[in-house]
Amino acid sequence: MINNIIETSNYIKNNTKFNPKIAIILGSGLGDLVKFVEDKEEIEYENIPNFPLSTVEGHTGKLVFGKINNIEVLLMQGRFHFYEGYSMKEVTYPIYVMKKLGIEKLIVTNASGGINETFKPGTLMIINDFINFMGTNPLIGKNDENFGVRFPDMSEPYSLDLIDKAKKVANNLNIDYREGVYMGCTGPNYETAAEIRAFKTLGADAVGMSTVPETIVANYLGLKVLGISCITNMATGIQKFKHSHERVVETAKKAAEDFCLWVSNIIKEL
Repeated sequence: MINNIIETSNYIKNNTKFNPKIAIILGSGLGDLVKFVEDKEEIEYENIPNFPLSTVEGHTGKLVFGKINNIEVLLMQGRFHFYEGYSMKEVTYPIYVMKKLGIEKLIVTNASGGINETFKPGTLMIINDFINFMGTNPLIGKNDENFGVRFPDMSEPYSLDLIDKAKKVANNLNIDYREGVYMGCTGPNYETAAEIRAFKTLGADAVGMSTVPETIVANYLGLKVLGISCITNMATGIQKFKHSHERVVETAKKAAEDFCLWVSNIIKEL
């Protein structure tokens, strides 16, 4: 794996002039942030050695380098999901590559279903903690101390310092946001009403099919993480109509204006 990471990172370094310290993973329908990137350089996933390919609608499948508010950034436009058939190591492989590239802070974003009934479609939620309900973990297997410790701490999976900065930026911009716990499930089916009732009892405010593996590995590697979730639908049993991925992407795009303004200004504070 180390050799693969070195090969991948060397290819990327040879194809960009940038050396960012901040990376952003863009969730379904949230790719409009790339419009804020100046002096843009793009690398298609299909051209990157050892890199998986994104197969989900709303995930373009490329790395975008450039500057937002004159700060160098790396955007991952399209992530990988366990339900696509990738292993957890493949899902989180880009995080290992980011670490090798010198990334220090990671913003993870996603589209999710709202369990907290004070939310509504379009609500932006700062993730303050997660529940791993995926039945597995990306760190299972022999540990390599070159990456991190065998038993990494998860008492602060989302950096309190970065959360505080995100809140201050939102308040200054008059952007409405909430805060809550994100539950990660494997998917690809939407949850049942009974599952949502159980998840609410467990303390989840939102549910989705990503983000948790990336957060675990980022913490394992020593990256500071900020998580932002766009509530694109209310979860089963709360929402009165059936789910569709098309509606998820559509709602995320409607919320993208506030999301992009918020994140682009958060970057200035990091």
